[in-house]
Amino acid sequence: MKIAIFGGSFDPVHIAHETIVEVALKNLDIDKLIVVPTYLNPFKTSFYLEPKFRFELLKKVFLPYPNVEICDYEIKNDKVSYTYETVSYIKSLYKPSKVYFIIGEDNVRNLHKWYKIEELKREVEFVVATRVGFNQNIEDFKILDINIDISSTNLREQIDLKFVPKAIQEDILNLQKGRKIE
Repeated sequence: MKIAIFGGSFDPVHIAHETIVEVALKNLDIDKLIVVPTYLNPFKTSFYLEPKFRFELLKKVFLPYPNVEICDYEIKNDKVSYTYETVSYIKSLYKPSKVYFIIGEDNVRNLHKWYKIEELKREVEFVVATRVGFNQNIEDFKILDINIDISSTNLREQIDLKFVPKAIQEDILNLQKGRKIE
């Protein structure tokens, strides 16, 4: 079995995340794609949407995709999780012959800071989803050509439904009504 893991905060999930999954399913030779939302990214101090809510949003967005699974491993840990630990956990479950790990181009510049990065590089093949406004040195990576000009940070600052997957637009609208969007 060949798998791809797509980890991130997904805070909130947006159309670029959905496009990354679609392009990965089409272009990577995989049997399953596992989306893993973080409880809290090790490089951040807080989150915008509660982890369990982000998990539910991801389930709604990716329910129609038969080869996609949403994994709550990091959320259940209820603490900062490291990719190396998550990959080890998923590998113990599936015993895959190949593991791709999908990251956004914005993460390439800090990859050297990741916990146990040298060990992780031996465990997975990193795949980089290109992103507008980033010109990282990515020729050594397998590439997913995405280039959608949106980020979760920008979406938190100004919710624009054209960047929100249709499956969760109502959830986001309800969130806006009940919570001030800063």
